[in-house]
Amino acid sequence: MKHAHGDAGLKKGSISLGGAVGMGTGVMIGAGIFALTGQIAQLAGSYFALSFVLGAIVTSFSAYSYIKMSNAWPSSGGIAMILQKAYGPGAIAAAAALLMALSMVISESLVARTFATYVLRPFDITGGPLVPMLAVGVILFAFLVNISGNRSVGLLSIVMAVVKIGGIALFGIIALWAGGFSFPAASTSGGGVDATGFVASVALSILAFKGFTTITNSGGEITNPHRNVGRTIMISIAICVVVYLLVAFAVGSNLSIDEIVAAKDYSLAEAASPALGQSGFYFTVLLAAVATASGVLASVFAVSRMLAMLTDMKMIPHSHFGMSGPILGHTLVYTVVLASTLAVFFDLSRIASLGAFFYLVMDMLVHWGVFKHLRKEIGAKGVILLAALGFDAIVLAAFTTMKLGSDPMIVAYAVIGISAVFIFERMYLSRWIAPREDGGNEPHE
Repeated sequence: MKHAHGDAGLKKGSISLGGAVGMGTGVMIGAGIFALTGQIAQLAGSYFALSFVLGAIVTSFSAYSYIKMSNAWPSSGGIAMILQKAYGPGAIAAAAALLMALSMVISESLVARTFATYVLRPFDITGGPLVPMLAVGVILFAFLVNISGNRSVGLLSIVMAVVKIGGIALFGIIALWAGGFSFPAASTSGGGVDATGFVASVALSILAFKGFTTITNSGGEITNPHRNVGRTIMISIAICVVVYLLVAFAVGSNLSIDEIVAAKDYSLAEAASPALGQSGFYFTVLLAAVATASGVLASVFAVSRMLAMLTDMKMIPHSHFGMSGPILGHTLVYTVVLASTLAVFFDLSRIASLGAFFYLVMDMLVHWGVFKHLRKEIGAKGVILLAALGFDAIVLAAFTTMKLGSDPMIVAYAVIGISAVFIFERMYLSRWIAPREDGGNEPHE
């Protein structure tokens, strides 16, 4: 039985600039607005809009490493490429890349459950077996679109991005107008928000922007990648900042913080009712369904490519399990199965927390690796790389402290999961750091 490896199945230049922006904003807006607004408000209180701003600032510093590396070496599975060039094909690079892949799978399950939560809200169903069933259903939809080819993914991503960004902007403007352009008396049951809780909320805000990594992981398939990968990342982050702030102010104009927290899994739909009536409520539910479905679609696309790249780099083991065809098809199946499993067994809050831990640890390793080994080759400024590393460390420390007080088991799950990944990769690859295979070649201009 023949199996294609490497970039077989990947079509260079098959994703336009617009399609890449659609995928990037698809992941970000699906998670950031519909899945995380309520959870961020619970931690940041009346300052939850500011949390999104700080999340965007930290993400912009983080994006610098990815943009500089992608401009030099655009690649599908780009984060795996960055880590391999920084640390060589050893256990550190492999484990960090696997953490990124897992955090993206976690994001898929988070957004899939959010899809189910919103779709079932008109029927007053907030739990039970229908939530995981619908979540798995939208993941399978993303699988079917992905196997139909890149052009289907790119076209559908553009259409869905236009629909949801336009619809969310319309919702935000009307809701702000209906709410009188002012927040109601913000109340929090906890009697205020402390500094640790607010900084911890930034960890979730960062998750709302980390979808830009979807673009990095598709770099080899974007048209004119040396130029367009960086442009796509910057455009996507800018669009999301505007959309997030518009929605945060719109929700805050119509609900108190306690009301946002009480409806945290469907806060936009709840905010639409007083602002727009029952028709607005259904409009928001429809928007949520489109946004979250596109988020799952884009994330499945990126993760499957990253796992295929790790397989090709021989940084993770691979089994065909009797499947024929290219490695990319196999990793697509693995991605869907794992995301479906998480969507069935974890709730939204814990899924988001686990994803934050995995992502921040991986992100710090990327910044340190680029600073230590690659900054001169790619012309990156060390002070920006160290600032990105420092911001991540502060946010991770605050988030860990907060979770140890409110949900220590999720911290334990994160520590066990991260440790297991590193131990597994060390056993598989036998050394932490390996010589760089490219011999330090200069990046392409």
